[in-house]
Amino acid sequence: MSSQKIQGKLWGKRSKDWASIQEATSEAGYEYALQLLKIKPTETLLDVGCGSGVFCDLALKKGAKVTGVDASELLIEEAKKRNSSISHHAGDMEDLSFQDNSFDIVCAFNSLQYASDVTNALSEAKRVLKDKGRLIVMIWGNKEDCEFATYMKAVRDFFPPPPPVAHGPFTLSENRLLEKTIEGIGLRIIDNTDVTSVWNYPSVDVALKGIMSAGPAARTIETIGFEKVYEAMNMVIGPFIQQNNSVVFNNKLRVVTSVK
Repeated sequence: MSSQKIQGKLWGKRSKDWASIQEATSEAGYEYALQLLKIKPTETLLDVGCGSGVFCDLALKKGAKVTGVDASELLIEEAKKRNSSISHHAGDMEDLSFQDNSFDIVCAFNSLQYASDVTNALSEAKRVLKDKGRLIVMIWGNKEDCEFATYMKAVRDFFPPPPPVAHGPFTLSENRLLEKTIEGIGLRIIDNTDVTSVWNYPSVDVALKGIMSAGPAARTIETIGFEKVYEAMNMVIGPFIQQNNSVVFNNKLRVVTSVK
């Protein structure tokens, strides 16, 4: 089954909460990527797994000609609302509907780990990338560097294990799996940096809405129901609540840049 058929349904469940709350938690990685890329006005950029279009909007403001593609049609609708001047499309990261050598830059922010076959998805990104073009991929850092991993483990203890074929946030993070796969398809890595990412939600309610808008949470909700998931998440969020009742997770995002 294609990535789009599986992930499009999951990530579209709470698209408005993702657009208004959760996608912004990746902004530290987005800003690092923009500093590294130093986008020129003549460059074309494809964002694979663009979500609700936060990075697309930032890249457009830097002068790039931007295209975004995502598995979820509902997230694409949110991206179009964010910036209607950008070309956004629903599609499959493992079967991109673009010609070979079309883009100067291809980006994939916290999306490739959800591909049915990561090598296929990376090969498609390479195919549509121009010679000497740059591929920039963001994933989570190692689990021990991410407080959200501790939270996720505590939540999972309440539930049955996920299906063995289910891909999760840390699929590519350990043992240089992302880097090995990138090198395995013939791209040359030129930068590999872990970026500090602080998730700061104003309240527990906002935090839970944001966290539960992600695809892995949607999969669990499908299995055991919203109320049970909400109750379990609320129980284990305590260590991350601050004195002002905000919720803070200190994490790392890994940004890997390579050249074709």
